Amino acid sequence: MAATAATAPLRVLSGPTAAGKTAVALRLARELPLEIISMDSALVYRGMDIGTAKPSAAERAEVPHHLIDIVDPASSYSAAQFAEQARRLVDDIRSRGREPLLVGGTLLYLRALQQGLSELPSADAALRSRLAERARVRGWPALHAELARVDAASAARIEPGDAQRIQRALEVWELSGKPLSEHWRAGPPRPPIALRLVSLEPSDRGWLHRRIEQRLRQMLQQGLLDEVAALRRRGDLHPGLPSMRCVGYRQAWEHLDGRCDLQAFEQRAAAATRQLAKRQLTWLRALPQRRVVDCCAADSTEQALRALLQPGIDAAD
Repeated sequence: MAATAATAPLRVLSGPTAAGKTAVALRLARELPLEIISMDSALVYRGMDIGTAKPSAAERAEVPHHLIDIVDPASSYSAAQFAEQARRLVDDIRSRGREPLLVGGTLLYLRALQQGLSELPSADAALRSRLAERARVRGWPALHAELARVDAASAARIEPGDAQRIQRALEVWELSGKPLSEHWRAGPPRPPIALRLVSLEPSDRGWLHRRIEQRLRQMLQQGLLDEVAALRRRGDLHPGLPSMRCVGYRQAWEHLDGRCDLQAFEQRAAAATRQLAKRQLTWLRALPQRRVVDCCAADSTEQALRALLQPGIDAAD
């Protein structure tokens, strides 16, 4: 039976940072009446354009983009909010006879969209402050080891230096007395979503690392440090906010604080971006239904287009 608009697989284009997702998405928009739903936890923040590699005004004029510039950097945005808004957008876009395409590398968002999330305790500023102070004294790897004792499943998915996720997992444990991984397992059932998930992944990790370094240099030339300096001048932002923990912004803040010179900033920002790409690839490898396209290949865009356009229903999980 042919798929209807409501049951057709939802196209998803993912991959690590700097893999070339935007170029593929814009090329696909020449083939389909497309609207892009951003699946990126950094692109939601207003005023953070350069360091997030946000699509340009011209690109956004060419193809409608959603879930970009929707949150002030002083606020937070959750995977649950994404899932709710993305589902509504998918239905709305299809009701207008157009095609939704999810694009991004925040795989937690994709998981929330597919599986839903259980009710988690709200953020507690006082507890977060205490956890941050413990990390300042002992280091985040020590808190990661602490997390491993109470929630081994979450600790196995979180890097020892991933401050934001370590803090949240410990916060959930201390507030609810239940591991974050148990909350995940208790999540409410959701209707299955058939996906056509295409993932741009490098056969040569060095190729991706060079792309990351090149893009960082371009960001500096475009004024990344000036962008972060302007955010600092607002007076209501600080390094503990999720927005300022984004890769590049955290290291730029440290540089502007005088805690590292420009060379050290570039090294730290590049290293943090490589770690982000590594985490994204780890998430992706846990999704057996994905169709992998080697982003190092000269014809990677054409390969990705064929995979996104080919007929058939893909798996829902």
